[in-house]
Amino acid sequence: QVQLVESGGGLVHTGGSLRLSCAASGFTFNSHWMYWVRQAPGKGLEWVSAINTGGGGGSTYYADSVKGRFTISRDNAKNTLYLQMNSLKSEDTAVYYCAKGVGYYHGMDYWGKGTLVTVSS
Repeated sequence: QVQLVESGGGLVHTGGSLRLSCAASGFTFNSHWMYWVRQAPGKGLEWVSAINTGGGGGSTYYADSVKGRFTISRDNAKNTLYLQMNSLKSEDTAVYYCAKGVGYYHGMDYWGKGTLVTVSS
């Protein structure tokens, strides 16, 4: 069965950094796009970043709100997705989910349970 398990969340001050990880299993990890999506308290879902299936590197995409501060990456040998978050702002406070891509038009069919990132002043 598909499993996505996020880790690495926590409490940091404005300007700090965190590295999130997503351990994937139950599917051919290197043949799927992967995504990070977040949900701030009381708010809707916001797409954060995407990475394609390329091995030894891949194309990456970011929401304007995080571009230049966050870096998505993947280690296909370890079936793991990462999100390096730098220069964190209070508005980055959210539950962060990793999601598995499906289909041609960037759908997401499986999500992890999420990891909470809290940024305080």
